[in-house]
Amino acid sequence: MSRRTIQLLTVFSALLIIGVVITQIFWVKQALDLRHRQFNQNAHVALQDVAGKLAKVNGVMQTTNPVEQLSPEYFLVNTNATTQPDLLEHFIKDSFQKHNLIADFEVGIYDCTTNRMRYGMSLSTKNNDKIPTKTSNWIKTDKYPYYFGVRFPEQEAYFAGSINGAIWSSILVLVAVSFFAYALFVILRQKQLSEVQRDFVNNMTHELQTPISTIRIAADVLNSETIVSQPTRHKRYVSIVQEEILRLQGQVEMVLSMAKAERNALTLNKEILNAENVIQSILLPFEDRIRFDSKAENNFVEADPFHFRCMITNLIDNALKYSNGDPDVKIEAYNQEKSLVIAVCDQGIGIAPEYQKKIFNQFFRIPYGDVHNVKGFGIGLSYVKQIARAHHWHLDLESTLGKGSTFRITIPQKQA
Repeated sequence: MSRRTIQLLTVFSALLIIGVVITQIFWVKQALDLRHRQFNQNAHVALQDVAGKLAKVNGVMQTTNPVEQLSPEYFLVNTNATTQPDLLEHFIKDSFQKHNLIADFEVGIYDCTTNRMRYGMSLSTKNNDKIPTKTSNWIKTDKYPYYFGVRFPEQEAYFAGSINGAIWSSILVLVAVSFFAYALFVILRQKQLSEVQRDFVNNMTHELQTPISTIRIAADVLNSETIVSQPTRHKRYVSIVQEEILRLQGQVEMVLSMAKAERNALTLNKEILNAENVIQSILLPFEDRIRFDSKAENNFVEADPFHFRCMITNLIDNALKYSNGDPDVKIEAYNQEKSLVIAVCDQGIGIAPEYQKKIFNQFFRIPYGDVHNVKGFGIGLSYVKQIARAHHWHLDLESTLGKGSTFRITIPQKQA
């Protein structure tokens, strides 16, 4: 399956997931709104029934619309006469149970002589408990001389409980969607790792073929009878074999070091090194192709000699690979506060901002379409990062596309 197809499927799946979640939220909201309307309607009908019973008991005429809703949880009922608390409680509980309003509620009776709610009680249609409650913060009105108020302080909990099925359904949908999203992420991740592994094997095979071919050719020459009579030529081919073997050994060691670093099993054999001397020895095969500018007064660092050399070599190799035409590469060394800074600078093609963090990822190579003119495994800079991290050094990159790159390694130094 092509990457384009997977991307389209991913986008389509994401849209489906978003659609399912939005639909579920919409239906839950619709269910809550419906419950609100049903509750308010039932409360109106039940309280009108209570007002009718009180009017009949008190021998007064009932008004046309005795029930008024002042807030989502507060109802006011006009009675046109004084109301007895016990009788009111009985009528309310009986009417609420009749209209299936199984909830906790509070009742307050207004006293026109004192202009305050003179009675407050917390009741419930779930049980027979009675708890006095404060009515000082209840909303009052000047429309009626006689009225009582009913509050539903736990109305939202009542609504939530009434749609438990919808809520649990929504939770199950979200859990299923989460598992699907995680599975999709794992599949895409595995595919990416598979592609990375394939590219690494291809690159490694290509890179190893060159030294192996060189060694095979040199071995054929050394195996000939005439080479014995040509000591200069014999020595040169022996030197070629040794150099290619060292090159192979370095590549294999770098791959093994990367694997150990990932498992936190990399062992460093640290020594006190003169960084300037080590860098100058690294630059010997390059003759005058690379400039070295050392302004450091203190060049001594504590490092693993092998990994330090490999790290600098990788940075130099990277600078040469990504330079167009005649490479302009310079290495700088200087002291900064209590550290030695080693900078490898080039005037090459540079690195785009979106790739400047990714280039330190294992096997990552900057895409240039289907063309790969630069050889390598894609682990050189990742190796540099791992070694710097293992030494507790700081690795920094500055790069401008088309103008070159500068890699800086800041190495803390022990003060004498």
